[in-house]
Amino acid sequence: MADKDKVYSRELLGKTIVSKSGKKFGEVGDLIFEIGSGELIHLLLRNPTSYTDRMELEKTREGNILIPFSAVIANGDFIVVAEEDII
Repeated sequence: MADKDKVYSRELLGKTIVSKSGKKFGEVGDLIFEIGSGELIHLLLRNPTSYTDRMELEKTREGNILIPFSAVIANGDFIVVAEEDII
């Protein structure tokens, strides 16, 4: 894998998560990995917006909202997710 394909976790933390249509979800508060494989499974949402209240998103035992990493379609100034892959 070339360096340009790598993204360090510190670069993701604090980024705003938005849908393809521009709806804001909140910010990346933490990352959840599969211990055995190191695969990134979820983004933990920090400062969720009221938009997320209307969605039935997966939550941790503590009530924190999880965004499946498989729904991420782009990473730049924002993290863009496909809403249809979340619900």
